[in-house]
Amino acid sequence: MTKGVVRDSRARSRFELDAEGGLAFANYRAAPQAIIITHTETPPALRGRGIASELIEGALALIRADGRKVIAGCGFVADYLRKHPEHADLVA
Repeated sequence: MTKGVVRDSRARSRFELDAEGGLAFANYRAAPQAIIITHTETPPALRGRGIASELIEGALALIRADGRKVIAGCGFVADYLRKHPEHADLVA
């Protein structure tokens, strides 16, 4: 894993993580009380290294800090939340 810093690129409505020369991102739509993550993407050459999980972990930390909930609008996020029950309190 890269252990990079996940940032909220609000102008692009996505969370971003620089990883090994590439950019992983998770698109979202903001609702009043929740963030709906609609698509997660990691560059093909970097897949299978845990980068998308790191991205979502960082995104969830930002969502928590903002006092919002999360809605899994893509399969990866839904699977991640199922595998990480410690984030159950964030699920809208």
